[in-house]
Amino acid sequence: MNTVLVLVDHDSGAPHKSSLELLTFARRLGEPAAVVYGDADAGLVDVLGSFGAATVYAAAPGGPDEYPTTAKALLLVDLATRVAPAAVLVTADPEGKEVAARVAVRLDSGVITDAVDLRATPDGPMATQLVFAGTWLAESQVRRGTPVIAVRPNAIAPEAAPVRAVVESVPAPPHVDGPRVISRTARAASGRPALTDAAIVVAGGRGVGSAEGFGLVERLADALGGAVAGSRAATDLNWCPHELQVGQTGKTVSPELYFASGISGAIQHRAGMQSSRTIVAVNKDPKAPIFQFADFGVVGDLHVVLPALLDEISNRKG
Repeated sequence: MNTVLVLVDHDSGAPHKSSLELLTFARRLGEPAAVVYGDADAGLVDVLGSFGAATVYAAAPGGPDEYPTTAKALLLVDLATRVAPAAVLVTADPEGKEVAARVAVRLDSGVITDAVDLRATPDGPMATQLVFAGTWLAESQVRRGTPVIAVRPNAIAPEAAPVRAVVESVPAPPHVDGPRVISRTARAASGRPALTDAAIVVAGGRGVGSAEGFGLVERLADALGGAVAGSRAATDLNWCPHELQVGQTGKTVSPELYFASGISGAIQHRAGMQSSRTIVAVNKDPKAPIFQFADFGVVGDLHVVLPALLDEISNRKG
């Protein structure tokens, strides 16, 4: 069975949900092999094995970790050259797409981004990807070299398939001159799930009216156990941090539930969230574009609708 290399994103030994999704997809194409840049402790290896990773390639940084994106790409190139995998899978986030591009160039291979489904064919992996700002689905296949595929988070539910994982230590990639990380600032913990991994996202737009009004969005997200997001208008007005912007110039999300409050639904915002499983919109303008693609819509003032919804959630939780 052909090997499928999966780049694992992890924090303090805990793999990101998106990486477990990649392992689930990888089993459709061959035998998953997890690639870990950093410390692969026993807990991380056990989790990866429980999702089908028969092999865990672990590479500890050999020196200052100044630009891990380049190091991860070089690590994947070295492994791909050595094991000739059926595919290389990464998460379709900003770093993952950069890694995918670097790997594809060095392997002289094709690259597919924003994949939302994968299946095996006699000619290699076939990917379903979102194109043209998410308005179309395209079936795509790499015709030259090792397919390098960036898969959107939340494209599939992680499914366990326990195996005994074998750890193989591999040398860290050599240092390459290029961009360097000169400082790091730890992100303040919010207690909420990461935006791109969240199953529920509650977003606010210009219609919330103020930074205080955006507090309603945050309260609803906390009541539902979801992540907070904002449209470009909300982030430009500093009602919401820019790292939580969803849209063509922000992050792309595909949660089970996307709850849009006071967001008109312009094409730039739609590009970042329309692959969500269920979209609920609250807007007082009945002609707002978001109602054209929302699954459920409420025409009304969000400052009335959201407090009523919060009360109902509180009552149901008892």
